[in-house]
Amino acid sequence: MSIQVVLDQRPEFYTNLDAVSGKVVLVLRKAEQIGNIVVKLEGEAITALQVPHPHQTDYSMKYGPLPGPPGSVVSENHKLLYKVQQVFPDDYYASSSNPYGAFPLHPGEHAFNFKFKLPINNACSDPMAMSKLGGLGSFGGPGLFGMGGVRVMDGSKQMFLKHATKTLPPSLTGFPMEAEIRYYIKVTVQRPGLLKENWRYQAGFKFLPIEPPRPTLTGQDGFARRPFAFKPRTPVHERKTSFFSRKGDKGDGQETSDSKSAGGPNGADAPSVEMSARLPHPPVLTCNKPIPLRLIAKKLAYCSDQVYLTSFEMSLIGVTEIRCHNIFNRKSNRWVVASKPNLQIPLTSSPNDEVGSELVVPDDIWRNVPLPNTIAPSFVTCNLTRKYELEIKTPPN
Repeated sequence: MSIQVVLDQRPEFYTNLDAVSGKVVLVLRKAEQIGNIVVKLEGEAITALQVPHPHQTDYSMKYGPLPGPPGSVVSENHKLLYKVQQVFPDDYYASSSNPYGAFPLHPGEHAFNFKFKLPINNACSDPMAMSKLGGLGSFGGPGLFGMGGVRVMDGSKQMFLKHATKTLPPSLTGFPMEAEIRYYIKVTVQRPGLLKENWRYQAGFKFLPIEPPRPTLTGQDGFARRPFAFKPRTPVHERKTSFFSRKGDKGDGQETSDSKSAGGPNGADAPSVEMSARLPHPPVLTCNKPIPLRLIAKKLAYCSDQVYLTSFEMSLIGVTEIRCHNIFNRKSNRWVVASKPNLQIPLTSSPNDEVGSELVVPDDIWRNVPLPNTIAPSFVTCNLTRKYELEIKTPPN
């Protein structure tokens, strides 16, 4: 006996409103009595975390009582997607009279077609849909010696969990034994009999949600800025590196956040600039496309010395927030999008520029660098959340 699921025109990723169709191929070496064959389309978000000690954390005060004794592992399983279809017996076999609730299948290869349509939102947040799911024996009769039927999910368990009605999240891996989102086709071949077990088979597939309508561009920018100032030149014995340098420095530049402490008698020997990173608001980043970043330098203090950008690094940080009952954990992934050391980019058009003048830094470093296509989209589901942050900093050297 062998079971195989063959999907029709299987893509690399399925998305919302796609049809998941194919056939179940059952190969028998001898004649078998089959009660029914049920195909399920399932998606689940599973989290598992260790219960912390109450004296080491303040979880009990922030989020309520702990879900178990300290040190134990608790889990939470949300059935995001659950659809069931019976593919055997068909009308021909069901019309025959069989006292045992089973139908004979001859040796050889048998194929049974199935078809599902992927919804937009998750199903676990719908109490009506969950309450309609039955338990043992929803498909098939009692069978021989009172044993038989195919067990389907008891939806009442989902009603005791916290849910959020959101778009189906993407497939998620990379956090073994802690967090996972998976989608699969599950086949159950029910064999009536006291000493016969049912045959089961699973075939997983990858899912990416459809992109929601993008918000209208407002023409505004979201930004983050930070001032940088240099102390007056003083003899030092140790060479120091910094994100910026000024013309004539030999490693004696030192970054400080207090621009008022910089400078000579009139502040003429202590240049100070403000760097701002800007993205179109609301910010939307797309895989396989460069980040629409603008880097702007603003002169804060009068100084005849030129300031240079000496190094640049831009990283995308993915933050995954994991929840299991009243326990929370946070995981981070980092992708270095662009990194360039040993730069010499001037941050003013002229050393004699007025205070307050701005200069857009050339974007040659990141303009033609697309984001990797392996980055999953942001999502929010019942027990998992993924969001992204853009970080621009000096590479350690």
